[in-house]
Amino acid sequence: MIGVVIALVALGMALVLKGVSPAVLINAPAILIVAFGTFGATISSFGLPMFLKLPRLMAIGMRGPTGDSLAMRDQLVTFAERARREGLLALESDIEEVADPFVRRGLQMVIDGLEPETVDEVLQLEVEAMARRHAQGATMLAAMAGYAPTFGILGAVMGLIAVMAHLSEPEKLGAGIQVAFIATLLAVGVANILFMPMSVSLKGHSAAEASARRMAMAGILAIQAGDNPRMVGRKVDAFLDPATLRARATAGQEAGSPATLTGLPEAGAT
Repeated sequence: MIGVVIALVALGMALVLKGVSPAVLINAPAILIVAFGTFGATISSFGLPMFLKLPRLMAIGMRGPTGDSLAMRDQLVTFAERARREGLLALESDIEEVADPFVRRGLQMVIDGLEPETVDEVLQLEVEAMARRHAQGATMLAAMAGYAPTFGILGAVMGLIAVMAHLSEPEKLGAGIQVAFIATLLAVGVANILFMPMSVSLKGHSAAEASARRMAMAGILAIQAGDNPRMVGRKVDAFLDPATLRARATAGQEAGSPATLTGLPEAGAT
């Protein structure tokens, strides 16, 4: 959202510095051509049900990253420690505390005694299905970023046609030329300030969520295999940003706790 605001402010300030009021962009014919033309082409391409998801997709694209990978990491290591001491069935009472439904389903399959290959296959299918769903939204916004400038060009051509139709009436030429250029400006602006950045943002959110789920898969399968909690931590750490792990390790050292390479206190440290 911060980036969108910066881009809009830059556009408005550029108009003001050129001696033009930003209110000139509020032009009904130009908005009609660009907005409804783009929306119509999008509905034709992706269907009405998908198009109606646009507000939610825009809201997701404008927000910052969600989820706490470090908290998930710590939870998985805690589960590994308990499973190591008391067995996998001991985790059944802790499943309801897991906020992530994906992790909860994975742990439930482990507790139910499914084969590791089956657990891995089911979780992998869920990740792939999620990626496909997310790709639809990102693809639609990317398509809209392509449709909008095209309709901006159509608006420019229509404006020039109106100009040519009134060459004998100089007082009407300005309005036609204005529509031509405003339509192009609006179309290119909305494509590069909203639609394309939101498409890229959605792809980033999807990649981050897929990485978090694969991290959870690695931890769940390691717990099922009975790995040492320290090894479980090392496996899930491979999915985390090294800078984040170093910051945690530094914080642990400053707090007086001996930190491991993965940023957690040594076993038995208080």
